[in-house]
Amino acid sequence: MKQSTFDFIIVGAGSAGAVLANRLATSGEHSVCVLEAGPEDKTPMITIPGAFSYFMFSKKYNWNYNAKPVADIREGQPLFVPRGKTLGGSSATNAMLYVRGQKEDYDHWESLGNPGWSFDEILPYFKKAETNSRGACELHGDSGPLQVTDRPVHYPISEVFIKGAEQAGFQRTDDFNGHSQEGAGYYQCTIKGGQRCGVSRGYLKPARQRSNLTVITLAQVTRVVIEEGQATGIEFVKQGKTQIIHAKKEVLLSGGSINSPQLLMLSGIGDKTQLDRHNIRCKLHLPGVGLNLRDHADACVLVHSKKRDGFTSSISGLLRMLPDTLNYIFNKKGKLANSILESGAFLKSNPDIATPDIQLHMVPLLFDDNGRDLKLMRNHGYSCHVCVLRPESTGSVTLESSNPLDKPIIDFNFFSHPADQKILVDGIKQVRKILAAPAFDEYRGEEFYPGSEVQTDEELFAKAKSRLGTVFHPVGTCKMGNDESAVVDHQLKVHGIKNLRVIDASIMPTLISGNTNAPTIAIAEKAADMILESC
Repeated sequence: MKQSTFDFIIVGAGSAGAVLANRLATSGEHSVCVLEAGPEDKTPMITIPGAFSYFMFSKKYNWNYNAKPVADIREGQPLFVPRGKTLGGSSATNAMLYVRGQKEDYDHWESLGNPGWSFDEILPYFKKAETNSRGACELHGDSGPLQVTDRPVHYPISEVFIKGAEQAGFQRTDDFNGHSQEGAGYYQCTIKGGQRCGVSRGYLKPARQRSNLTVITLAQVTRVVIEEGQATGIEFVKQGKTQIIHAKKEVLLSGGSINSPQLLMLSGIGDKTQLDRHNIRCKLHLPGVGLNLRDHADACVLVHSKKRDGFTSSISGLLRMLPDTLNYIFNKKGKLANSILESGAFLKSNPDIATPDIQLHMVPLLFDDNGRDLKLMRNHGYSCHVCVLRPESTGSVTLESSNPLDKPIIDFNFFSHPADQKILVDGIKQVRKILAAPAFDEYRGEEFYPGSEVQTDEELFAKAKSRLGTVFHPVGTCKMGNDESAVVDHQLKVHGIKNLRVIDASIMPTLISGNTNAPTIAIAEKAADMILESC
């Protein structure tokens, strides 16, 4: 490696890091280095939207974390925590849904003591990032790197779901990112021309043409170099060789809500008691590092289908996909050109709620265990998944050891707050109401999970936990704020350390009401402006 000093060093080339790389390198005035632990994103599986479930099995492109086992969740089996490990991060491996959350989410952040983070102040960054196929308007942009598009509908059950929701008394919406999120409708996706448009394609690849941007893959960062209370560089391992590179201006951590707090702790920034336990010299006692972990706990309702127009992993089901496979190879069209998550809803778990507090994902197959239960998927059926949008329960990310190659301990601590349990159970009841609507009459077979015999709140909650999953939206472990548990301030600077910022979903003080990829991109867009203004 010829160059060892850069103006900015970015750790992680995911949904935040790739955005930062593009924006900070644009003027040509600053030298920028991005380090990514994973490989180049060269597999065609990344570009094929319908192949995203492949990454649930990949060891090359996925960190493959597991959460701390809990006896009454999934019968004691650990929850799987997939995170993208390649250029583009989780934007290269996710289901591509474009959701921003609710205005109230961001206004709440500001009310917690984070000036500049209200919805009206972050909206320009959502618009700056986006090219929406519907064109520009008050809420959408048409000239950003991220392509956001309406998708063709390939599975009839998707429209059946929306009609069923209307029959059950819920409204239909044509834009989950409009003035009101509430209702059932179709998701827009980050897809262009039948191919995934994650941050690698949208931001990083165009930026790599610039001579002032260096991208290093397969580089495992092991610590931030801190001298006299200031971040001066990072240490990393590549091909078994330990190297150090230096930052003249700032070190920017964009590893995500699992890796960023782990790296801070490995660097001596965190709770002193925990660091002492692992013989790590404490350079700054910052007890909030790794705390405030939040994610969308996800429960499912599984129903056998009388019709056979969904997806199955059986031999006959895969054979039926052959025409679509050829259509994709030659035309970039068909089912493989789409996310299989076509429709969903944002609803209130009960009428007294001010804004939607549950999100539904309708899937034209029997889906459990992150799509890894292939035996279940051989059968004809459909699934509706419900998650608690704004959980009160918080968990933690802590160190297993001082070895940077050891995976951290992830403890979601789900349902430690009783409100989350009630919302999840009430959400399942809302799902059942929709699936019982006349629109489903031609499809509805047996509800085999939770099962029609399961009716009481206690029974529903127990069943929900036995197949519990997440929607892969971990946030909050380096939360923004000014209280004693905050890790970064409103400019995302780490409290007590100069020239070090965390810029990713871990800075969210609370979880937004929806998918987290678009908000993470907007956070990075705003952070890039703050950094450049301070230069």
